[in-house]
Amino acid sequence: MMQNILKLWVNSPILWGTAFIITTVTTSLIPRKAIATQLDSEVIPLNATPIVIEDSNKFVEIPFQLSGISQDSKNHIDSQQKKQIISQVTSVSQLSDVQPTDWAFAALQSLVERYGCIAGYPNGSYRGNRALTRYEFAAGLNACLDRVNELIATATANIVSQEDLATLQRLQSEFAAELATLRGRVDALEARSAEVEANQFSATTKLQGEVAFTLAGADGDDVDTEVVFNNKIRLQLVSSFTGKDKLFTRLTAGNIGNSFQDELGTNEGRFAYDGNDGNDIILDRLHYVFPVGDNLTVTAMASLGGHHFYADVFNSGLNTGGGATGALSRFAERNPIYRLGIANSTTGVGFSYKLGNTIKLEGGYLAKNGSNPDQKAGLFNGNYSALGQIVFQPAKRFKLGLTYVNGYDPGDATFAFGGTGTNLANGLLPGTTERQILSNSYGVQAQLDLSSKFSIRGWGSYTDVDFNGGGDAEIWNYAVALVFPDLGKKGGLAAIVAGAEPYAGDISPRPADFTNDTPIHIEALYRYPINNNISITPGIIWLKSPNQNDNNNDVFIGALRTTFTF
Repeated sequence: MMQNILKLWVNSPILWGTAFIITTVTTSLIPRKAIATQLDSEVIPLNATPIVIEDSNKFVEIPFQLSGISQDSKNHIDSQQKKQIISQVTSVSQLSDVQPTDWAFAALQSLVERYGCIAGYPNGSYRGNRALTRYEFAAGLNACLDRVNELIATATANIVSQEDLATLQRLQSEFAAELATLRGRVDALEARSAEVEANQFSATTKLQGEVAFTLAGADGDDVDTEVVFNNKIRLQLVSSFTGKDKLFTRLTAGNIGNSFQDELGTNEGRFAYDGNDGNDIILDRLHYVFPVGDNLTVTAMASLGGHHFYADVFNSGLNTGGGATGALSRFAERNPIYRLGIANSTTGVGFSYKLGNTIKLEGGYLAKNGSNPDQKAGLFNGNYSALGQIVFQPAKRFKLGLTYVNGYDPGDATFAFGGTGTNLANGLLPGTTERQILSNSYGVQAQLDLSSKFSIRGWGSYTDVDFNGGGDAEIWNYAVALVFPDLGKKGGLAAIVAGAEPYAGDISPRPADFTNDTPIHIEALYRYPINNNISITPGIIWLKSPNQNDNNNDVFIGALRTTFTF
């Protein structure tokens, strides 16, 4: 009886509809708790085998054993169950993230570890253990595609299995949209990067500062001076417009003056960083340095032109261009031959050209009054100094230079070695400054770095001076320097410099009181860095036979210099 009623119930659409209406109305009148209790008591157990899904993209036949239901009803229920199961198995393309438990994640991980698509760990393993966005996953997949294509193109054997190729093809199909988007973004980024690289540099300016405090004094039997405390400040703007060029604009102030020149009666022993008095601010350096091709560098000097700005002077560490972090004296900075023609008013141009890896040619022209349009001035009718130099560097730690300087001084100028040397080597003879002076100077310099902690430098020069028919003179200077970089501490510098500042070895016609004794200059210093920005430099200068006269008593100049750089 019950079986016939159930068959009639299942096979009669009218009864289905009537039951649905009655159930709906009744349910709305019964409390939810009562409904739940009723449903629990009326559940009919069904005998069904477990559902096993082996592949999300394949439908698996699921047999149901439902007793008491007609075949048509079973077919209807099976169809609904199949649709429900298919809707529950989400396709990879529908995932917002790729989980470590997804087949795609495991497949990519296997490819990465076998073919080294993604590097990240020393053993080449791929240890991803978190969900990836589809674009992150696509980036890794793209790397594997590129790697496999590279292996296929270069390998002589089939090192990529057919199974892996099938997996890649399937992954590529699943992530086709993300791969296309990713590659489009990469192409756009590459185009933007190329544009940035082509126009990556913008004009920049950096400030470099140096402040020096100096406690100094001079002593000797014929010297009557007091201990002084002086200062010197330099603020330099370094601008660049292409990334390879540099525009130097420097302001200087100080009260050191010409050191102890007035008290000693000679230029010997003058400090390397003196020259300003009264703390007046002046523009002393205005240079533009720029490359022309790969081997040529040009230096245009509108103010404070000097040969040492573009030419190698073979005394690194001690030569700082008039700064307060190197040698104490002007003489110990570099061969005075490079000082010919230098002045705040000097303009000019210089160049440095590399001939291969071992030879370099350098040259320049300076006009002491190049900005002055008056007679016996200007670029070509006033005081000038033209330098030519060849540098040989056959080894990294050794270099040698040969230098020639041609100079001209009109009748109202004074021949000078830039604040170094004896009076006779600079002023020469009374009355000669009314004559035109022609000079030819020859120099040789060398630097040998025996190690990173010890270096030997040396130079010598000879200058032939012609008073344009009124006589001539021979001027000599030479020195040897022992330099100890990083002594005691990184950034430290110790040095001993011994030599003869420029002096007149012979003058024709000779004055009655002429002497040509060798004026000896011995200097010792040690720069101790307190930190990267502050250093203290104690030092002493011993002048023997100053002004090239043995009858003059020795002079000792002591200094304690504190330098701040920023």
